This record gives sequence, C-alpha cells and structure tokens, in this order.
Amino acid sequence: MTARSMTFDWSQTRIHCPLDLAAPGKRAGHLLLPWSDNTNPLGGHPIPVMVATGAPGPTLLLTAGVHGDEFEGPVAILDLWRDIDPATLRGRVIALPALNAPAVRASCRTSPLDGANLNRAFPGDPDGGPTAQIAHLVEAVLLPGCDAAVDLHSGGKASWFHPCALPARAPDGAIDTANMALARAFGAPAIWLLGSGNDARSLNGAATRRGVPMIAAELGGGGAIDPALTALAVRGLWRIMAALGMTDAAPAPENPDAGVWETADPALRITAPFDGLVEPLARAGDRVGAGQPVARWLSLAEPGRAPVTLRAPRDALVLATGQRGLVAQGEIACQLASAVEMPGGV
Repeated sequence: MTARSMTFDWSQTRIHCPLDLAAPGKRAGHLLLPWSDNTNPLGGHPIPVMVATGAPGPTLLLTAGVHGDEFEGPVAILDLWRDIDPATLRGRVIALPALNAPAVRASCRTSPLDGANLNRAFPGDPDGGPTAQIAHLVEAVLLPGCDAAVDLHSGGKASWFHPCALPARAPDGAIDTANMALARAFGAPAIWLLGSGNDARSLNGAATRRGVPMIAAELGGGGAIDPALTALAVRGLWRIMAALGMTDAAPAPENPDAGVWETADPALRITAPFDGLVEPLARAGDRVGAGQPVARWLSLAEPGRAPVTLRAPRDALVLATGQRGLVAQGEIACQLASAVEMPGGV
C-alpha cells in the first residue's frame, strides 16, 4: 500500500513524546500526560509507548488499554513488539499497550483522574481533562500519520465477548473495503460490523473521520487474561502486518469463513428487568433460535417471586454475556447479534 507522510504535529497537544518516532530501530518509553491533581500536582502521568521502524513502508498504530480493566490487548501488544525485528520490517509500528494508563493502573474501566470513558471521548480536546487530552492525541496527532490502526478490547470485569473483529462502515463507504480486509486478515471467529449505530465518540469513530482503515477487536474478558486469546490476537496482528506489506512472514489464515454480525436492533441487547440476580443460560459464541432462553432473572427483594426467563427475539449469535451475577435494572445480561449478508468476495 502507499504510505502516508508519517509525520506527527506534536504542537497540537500538551502531551509530551520523548521518542523519535521516525528513527530506525526499536525504542520504548513513556508519553507524559500533564494533569495536576492531589496525586501528582506538578509532574505528569506516564503512558507507555513503543515504536519499531524498518525500511520505508506503512505505519500501523496499535492500541490497547482504552478501558483499564481489559488486559488481553496489552499482553498481546507487548508480546508482538518483542518479536518485531526492524531489519525485516517494512514501515513502522507505533504501539500504546495501555493508552488509558491511569485507568489500567487502577484496573478500572474509566479513568480515576476524571471518571471519563476514553472510548466515548473522541475527538477530544487538547485543553480538556486527561481523558479528552488522550483522545485528542490519537485523533489529531497520531491517526493523521498512520496508514492503519488496530484497537484491542475485551469485556473487562463486567462481560465476556466471543472473540471478534470490529470493522466500521463510513458514511461515504470510502474505507469500508479496507476495514473489512483488516477484519478478515485478523482471523477472529466472528466479525462484528459497526454501522450507523456505532458511537462516533469511539476510536473507531475517530479513524473513520480521519479516513484511516481500522478495526477494533473484542477478546474474552472477565478481568483476567486468557493466553489462548492473547495468542489469537498476536497471530492476527502479524497477519494484518503481512496484509499491509510490512512483513513477509505471517501465521496461516484462521476462520476464513467467519460470519458477519451486527447489533443495530436495540432488542438484541438483553438487559436485567429489575435489580436482582441474572443467571446466564447461553454462552458467548453460542447460536440461539428465536424464543430460546438466554438468561434467567431472580429477585432478592421478592424472594418468593417466580424467575423471569429472558429470551432471544430472533435467531442470533450470543456476542457477549454479563459477568456479574448481581445486577442492577438495565445492566446487560446478554448481547445478541444478527447475521449480515455480505456481497460475494467481501
């Protein structure tokens, strides 16, 4: 592919980058996020950053830790980066394995500095709070100099996702084919297609606005680390690098016939009807039929009340299940997805 200019305008952000992102070789260090509070009144909050640069070629941005309780992605990026050899690399890999570093250190979904959700903060603000500054850094400084991006997620402590790649559809369709190609190369068992219901405040939304081909990925969850899923992610990242022409070596293709699914219908989000206990009756990755039980709700406030069975409204894939047994009204019990028919060859 034809590489972009691969330049970054650091004058647009207050976040300091001590690394030369253009020099050949491998380097690792920390960005410095300026935010004065009681824990760090005069310094800054470090965000780990790594760069590997080889011969001329595309620039790939890798991020993880957008939510601080999702750990498969950080492990996958760290494992991948150790094995990258600049001598055989065409292009550059910029990796931020804990993009929302304050949240990762606190092992919580949102930032402890301002309570904000980074994946609902784009396009951000260079003069805003810490989460807004990180979002702005990615959208206004890093993405314009990149040819592709991958953002690794999981269900965190609250849910468990069937492993899937998430390509977005742009309003003008300009990068849709490239996004789907990245998703196919990644090789997850399923593809979760993001359409008009995708939140434009996400990193996917930022890449779409910037015209940068990108996928996100969901990889299990539960607040722990599944080595099988981190290994799947590493293999997928190598295949994406090969598809971009950055390397000649890549693992064998996986899941070439992965189904494409979407969650556009709000009825596919099965939530707790009241406060109480939710017992899952289906697992992430299961196929369920219309009317099939997917979860059971039980009341503690009214212990004599009969359980309520929550059912699939139509044939669907169980994309994710909640990991909390005791839930509040409206909390997710099960996220379903409906099949999407794609044109031949896409």
